[in-house]
Amino acid sequence: MFDAAILDAAGRVLDACRQRSMMVVTAESCTGGLLAGSLTAVAGSSDVVDCGYVTYSCSAKSTLLGVPATLIEAHGAVSEEVARAMVDGIRHRHPGRAGVAITGVAGPGSGSPAKPAGLVFMAAVADGDIVVEESRYGDIGRHAVRMASVRDALILIARCLHP
Repeated sequence: MFDAAILDAAGRVLDACRQRSMMVVTAESCTGGLLAGSLTAVAGSSDVVDCGYVTYSCSAKSTLLGVPATLIEAHGAVSEEVARAMVDGIRHRHPGRAGVAITGVAGPGSGSPAKPAGLVFMAAVADGDIVVEESRYGDIGRHAVRMASVRDALILIARCLHP
């Protein structure tokens, strides 16, 4: 299911968490659990993977992660602000854990020229500041966008774990 690049990145995240005696929590929208799945695809991951949230709907983002509905209304579910709020929700609900979140438009197509297929925001936090990245993969296909998002989110959280 996951290619070698994703499994390698997942392994690096797990190793970094072990070195720091830190667990990791995921929050996902467009990837629908694939990020958590990539981590748990690696044998022995149970010692550092705490839990994962699949918050596909706006109400789930608000209810489970505390993302303010007004923030979603103002910026849209696919935005830097919402990705930041998702990982901030992890930080507040799971103190001392590393957190990584993804929200985006997997496609195909999109209802908005401002938020086209392939637009994804990822956020991560380990100790200090939240880091957010925007990726524009283009309309490369739903599966490809989701897999690229997982890979890049793993790389982002690994960077946060190795300051």
